[in-house]
Amino acid sequence: MVRNHFYRKSVALVLSMQVNLQRIVAIWVLLGAFACGLRLSFPATPYDAAPWLSETGLLPYILVIGAPVGSLLLGLRLFPAGRVHAQPSIRLAQIGRWRKIDCLKAREMSQFGLYGVMASLLIGIAINVPVRTLEFLTAVPALGSFAPSWFVSMYAVMLADVVLLSCLYMFAFAMALRMVPLFPRFLAMIWGIDLLMQIGIAQWMARIDGVPHAVEMALADLLTGNVKKVLISAALWLPYLLLSERVNVTFRNRVSA
Repeated sequence: MVRNHFYRKSVALVLSMQVNLQRIVAIWVLLGAFACGLRLSFPATPYDAAPWLSETGLLPYILVIGAPVGSLLLGLRLFPAGRVHAQPSIRLAQIGRWRKIDCLKAREMSQFGLYGVMASLLIGIAINVPVRTLEFLTAVPALGSFAPSWFVSMYAVMLADVVLLSCLYMFAFAMALRMVPLFPRFLAMIWGIDLLMQIGIAQWMARIDGVPHAVEMALADLLTGNVKKVLISAALWLPYLLLSERVNVTFRNRVSA
C-alpha cells in the first residue's frame, strides 16, 4: 500500500514538473533575482557607480540566474520530447546480467519512465542548482569596485564553480526528463567534474598571497562540505543507476536476465 502510494505520488510529481516547467523556471528567475539583488546591496567594497552599471556588479549575477536556465532550454531543444534516442555503442555499465530488448518494447513495460525512486533523483538534480546558488550568495559577498586582488581571484573561481556546475546539472536534468540514454554516464561525469572543481579551487586559493586566515578556514569548510555532498550523492545514486531495473529499462533498453 505504501509503495503504491509513493509510486502514484511520484507519477503526479513528474507529470507536474513536465507540465509546469515554464512556471518553475519563471519562479526561479524571480526568486533568484530577488536574492541576487539583496547580495548586491551588501558588496565587499563600495561601487564607484550604481551596481547595475558596473561590470563587476550585475553581470555575474545575470550569469548565476540565467546560465542554468539557458542550459536547461538548450538540453530540451537538443533532445525533443517523444524522440527515441540511439543507445551508445560502448556499454560502460557492465555490472549484473542483462538481456537486451527492443526500444519500443521497453516503452511498453511498467518499469519504463521517471517514476518511483527515479523521481527522487530527478528532484535532487533540480534542487542542486538553487542550493549551490544560495551557498554562493551566502558565502561570497558582491565584488564591488575596490576589492583586493585575493578577493577578486576567489570571487572569480567561486563564480565559475556555481555557473559551470549549475549549467551541467540543469543539462543533466533535461537529459533525464527526455530519457536520453547517455544520462547516467553524464551525471557520473558531472560528479567527477564537481570533485575536481572543489579540489582545484582549494589548490588555486592556496597559491594566492594575502588571504585572511578566517577566509581560508571558511572557504575550506565550504569546499569540504561540497566534496562530502558529491561523495554522498555518488555513493547513494551510483548503485541505483547501475542496478535499478527502471533505469536499465528506461535508459539502456535491457532487463535482468
